[in-house]
Amino acid sequence: MTDYTPPRIWTWNSANGGQFANINRPIAGPTHDKALPVGRHPLQLYSLGTPNGVKVTIMLEELLAAGHAGAEYDAWLINIGTGDQFGSGFVAVNPNSKIPAMVDHSGPEPLRIFESGSILLYLAEKFGAFLPKDIAGRTECLNWLFWQVGSAPYLGGGFGHFYAYAPQKIEYAIDRFAMEAKRQIDVLDRRLAETPYIAGDSYTIADMAIFPWYGGLAKGWLYGTSAEFLSVQDYKHLQAWADRLLARPAVQRGRMVNRTSGDPSEQLRERHDASDFQTKTQDKFDPAR
Repeated sequence: MTDYTPPRIWTWNSANGGQFANINRPIAGPTHDKALPVGRHPLQLYSLGTPNGVKVTIMLEELLAAGHAGAEYDAWLINIGTGDQFGSGFVAVNPNSKIPAMVDHSGPEPLRIFESGSILLYLAEKFGAFLPKDIAGRTECLNWLFWQVGSAPYLGGGFGHFYAYAPQKIEYAIDRFAMEAKRQIDVLDRRLAETPYIAGDSYTIADMAIFPWYGGLAKGWLYGTSAEFLSVQDYKHLQAWADRLLARPAVQRGRMVNRTSGDPSEQLRERHDASDFQTKTQDKFDPAR
């Protein structure tokens, strides 16, 4: 590989970027007019079954499992591969054009909520659930929520991109971000040696935020052979925590919503009613129709 000398002024080469290059661009705003659909529930989620999207669907399913009927929701699929996130309706909800995004229609005016951490915190406060009420417990939970928000880009956009998606395998970049991913995993493993859940003895939005990324890595769901590459099986406390969360029915359901890959029986591309898990997964549809 030849050395690269950056030019004095950077210009965008849209053909340079490997997988997902077609959805990245150096400007914001919509590329086309497209209104968002609105279902019958107050909470309207526009998302995809990526780790950031799964955070929110797990939270919604956990709220429903805990008896919060007001958490019923419609989950609409936003196909980022075809640019749905650049439609005018979606950009109006999230100017950053990233999933997930939500609109709450339960008040006098629709309220937009974007960024997965913000959505988790909003729902926790709206329903008074999965966020400790005492100042010490709340602060510890938010410590870890914001740890995830700040750390995951190094795992995803850093390690995941250069290990799995970049058009060239760059040793320096992979080593740099593999080191950081291993450090983050060790942070979690050490924490989980002390407590059953991330923020302490109780299951909270901190667990819901961290699980799709680091639990997914532990279980081998992210970035091809990355679990073996990073020796995630050696982190016993992280593995036990991931298994504990994966045993929860609401987590299992949350992982299915807006999912477009894997076993068809585990893909519920849109969710509008609790019965959809039994009747509308992809294995129920005849592809010949």
